[in-house]
Amino acid sequence: MGWKAAEKLIRHWKVLRGDNVMIIRGKDKGESGIVKRVIRSQNRVIVEGKNLIKKHIKGGEGHAGGIFTVEAPLHASNVQVVDPVTGKPTKVGVRYLEDGTKVRVSRGQGASGSIIPRPEILKIRTTPRPTAAGPKDTPKDIVLERTYDEKTGKGMPEL
Repeated sequence: MGWKAAEKLIRHWKVLRGDNVMIIRGKDKGESGIVKRVIRSQNRVIVEGKNLIKKHIKGGEGHAGGIFTVEAPLHASNVQVVDPVTGKPTKVGVRYLEDGTKVRVSRGQGASGSIIPRPEILKIRTTPRPTAAGPKDTPKDIVLERTYDEKTGKGMPEL
């Protein structure tokens, strides 16, 4: 898209991929949608079906050219997470429950203070964890082998 990297990056992100957000500034103000992608290096988010622009793409090998409609990134300050109870845009805060789990809550004027659940899409791993040992993995019996005995001092290197 040609966006420059942001001068001051957001340290603690309140908006996550898969969140239901409302656009509070710009040409699509008042509309809500799902966050498709978060671009942290530019402080921007892409919302599904919002902030559409026309992009001219030249044809080449294997693809045809033409004028395509694509979603342009929005600055993260121009969107707010929708409160699940009231359906209005709200600020996001963090609270710890009695059992110690960290949850996001809606806060601000007119907010319900309810818990904003983490999006389900974040629970799906893009690359699955390997189940079988690879060629560079250390075998389990070598890992569990005891090489040092603290009582006798056996296995301690001579320094």
